[in-house]
Amino acid sequence: MYTAKGQLDRNALIKQYQPLVRRLAHHMMAKLPPSVEVDDLIQVGLIGLSDALTRFEASQGVQFETFATQRIRGAMLDELRENDWMSRGSRKSQKDIEVAMRRLEHRLGRSPVESEIAAEMGMALPDYQTLLGKVRGTQLVYLEDMSRHSEDDDTYLDRHVADNEADPLSMLRDHRLRQALVIAIKGLPEREQFIMSMYYEQDMNLKEIAAVLDVTESRICQLHSQSIARLRAKMRSH
Repeated sequence: MYTAKGQLDRNALIKQYQPLVRRLAHHMMAKLPPSVEVDDLIQVGLIGLSDALTRFEASQGVQFETFATQRIRGAMLDELRENDWMSRGSRKSQKDIEVAMRRLEHRLGRSPVESEIAAEMGMALPDYQTLLGKVRGTQLVYLEDMSRHSEDDDTYLDRHVADNEADPLSMLRDHRLRQALVIAIKGLPEREQFIMSMYYEQDMNLKEIAAVLDVTESRICQLHSQSIARLRAKMRSH
C-alpha cells in the first residue's frame, strides 16, 4: 500500500496487519501464566510490526507477512524475557508430570487418564488439574527442545529463543521429527486430538475451542497442557 506520493502507507499497513498481531498474541498466551495480559502482548507486538515496516526490504525475497511474524514474535518474547516469567518451580512441575506419564504408559501399555496421572503423582484429581492450569502451555515450547539438553540455571526464554534453530517451525521441518510427531498426536486421547487439531491446524484460540466443545476455557487450557506433556513424554527419544 502506498500514499499518493508513492510512499509506503504505514498507517494502512499497520491496520491491515493488526489481526496478525492479535492472533500471535492469543496463541502465545497458551504458553504463559494468567499473570500475563494479552493486551500487553498486543501492544508490544504492534511495536514489532512497526519495526518490521521500517526494516522490510522486498529485494530480500521474503514475503512481508513472514518477515513481520518473526519481528512481532521476537518483540513479544523480548518483553517476556525481561520479566523471566518461567520459574524453576514450574519447570520442575512440567517434568514431574511427564515422568509420571512415561511410567504409567510403560506400566499400562496405553495413555493414562487424568485420574491415573494424579494418583501416580500422589495428588487428588482437582489438585492435578489445578497444576495443569498453573503450568499451562509452558510445555508447548518444549517441542522446540526435543533434541536438546536443558540447563536449569538458564532462563527459559534464553534457552529457547536465542537460538534460531530452536524455532518450532524450523524444528518441524525435520522429516523424522515431523513424522514422529504425527504418530504421537494420533496416539492422543480423541478429545485431546481434537484440541490439538483446532489449535494448530485451524488456528483457533482456547476460548473458541472451549465454545466448540462446550466446556470452560480453563478446562481447555488444562487439556492442552496435558496433551503437550503427553507428546513430550512420547517424543523424548527424538
